[in-house]
Amino acid sequence: MKLQKYHGLGNDYLVLDSRDHPNLPASETIRRICDRHRGAGSDGILWGGTPNDQGQFPLRIFNPDGSEAEKSGNGLRIFARFLWDCKAVSAQPFQIETPGGRVEAQVQEQGRMVVVEMGKVSFDSTRIPVVGEPREVVDEPITVLGQELRYTAATIGNPHCVVQHPATPEQACEWGEVLENEPRFPNRTNVQFLEVLDRNAIRIQIWERGAGYTLASGSSSCAAASVAHRLGWCDPEIAVHMPGGRIDITIQAGYAIRMRGPVARVGEISLHPEVFAEE
Repeated sequence: MKLQKYHGLGNDYLVLDSRDHPNLPASETIRRICDRHRGAGSDGILWGGTPNDQGQFPLRIFNPDGSEAEKSGNGLRIFARFLWDCKAVSAQPFQIETPGGRVEAQVQEQGRMVVVEMGKVSFDSTRIPVVGEPREVVDEPITVLGQELRYTAATIGNPHCVVQHPATPEQACEWGEVLENEPRFPNRTNVQFLEVLDRNAIRIQIWERGAGYTLASGSSSCAAASVAHRLGWCDPEIAVHMPGGRIDITIQAGYAIRMRGPVARVGEISLHPEVFAEE
């Protein structure tokens, strides 16, 4: 099995080309490939490459625990770069279809930078989802391991809980794992810990659903920037700083989000059948 490895600000994915592997990988296969000790190691697997009849590129995104993610900002940028490297797309905009919605991507700077029109952020509890009466989940209280915090929930095709409080990496791990599985989030959730730097910049720590502590995340950047703007703390142009680096977010009318960030190619990995042998 051959896979292509890329990273977006340290958030690494393996691309499994559906043209060579037409069947979806099994959950156990995904877990073994992503294992950093017994497999190739990655924050997830992207399965796609075969265009549909409309010329769009369907993409499926899998977490290291074998679960499926609806959408991933870094995953989308990486997949766009992969398609560009394969010469399946040019420098013109093209469309990618995910379970979390269709997006438009454009590769720039000879593949080193990718812009994605990510769709619209919503704070609607029925869409995220968050349990309780239908509402916009904005600036609500939550208690985590005895710590009283406030959060805003959002979706951009996948669920996010943006905690309005800075956190160290250790706190992000401790609190993030609890919040991911908090009963009010029936589909679990991604978690971001937000610190506002100024009107055009924020810093976040990230706990990803199904992956754990993460150096960078595109959809998390979209959600956190949208929350900072929704609460009146930031303007529409926001630089999101993460441990892995920076992503630039533009919030347009109706909370439509444009994301711009880097991608780097790592190389090709060829897996030996022994990787999948029973222990």
